Amino acid sequence: MTQPHSKDSLQAYLQSLGIEAQTFDHPPIFTVADGEEHWKGIPGTHCKNLFLKDAKGQMWLVSCPIARKVDLKALPDRIGSARISFGSADRLRATLFIEPGSVTPFALANDTDKKVICVLDKAMMGDPLLAFHPLVNTASTLISPQGLTVFLKATGHAPKLVTL
Repeated sequence: MTQPHSKDSLQAYLQSLGIEAQTFDHPPIFTVADGEEHWKGIPGTHCKNLFLKDAKGQMWLVSCPIARKVDLKALPDRIGSARISFGSADRLRATLFIEPGSVTPFALANDTDKKVICVLDKAMMGDPLLAFHPLVNTASTLISPQGLTVFLKATGHAPKLVTL
């Protein structure tokens, strides 16, 4: 693999794809409570992202609005996976080249081996703007659902849209 993307190279990559995105810096966010404090003034649907592994070893990245409850027992039927659990920090670093707390669909640009399946909450894709960390938890990037789809397809990770 070439050098993994950083926050800055991600911005350049989005621009090269003709995708408009706006990034806001803020203190590190580790929890939704942190986010609610630091996202004041940042518009859009703020999203949580789960890095998961199923019983067959397949990795998944599931994104949905922060308020959405995700039932890990029901999730396999919805996404077509085996029994699922959270992926380890080591697996996250080795596969997506990011740290825990920074999980984002933007990290799929670093998954050049296409080991991770992307799942997006179908309902959020009708929102005007989505907010995700740009590979670090010290910023949030706003992107349209259409821009996110263009980005994911460009990385070889056409998303599965699922009602979560």
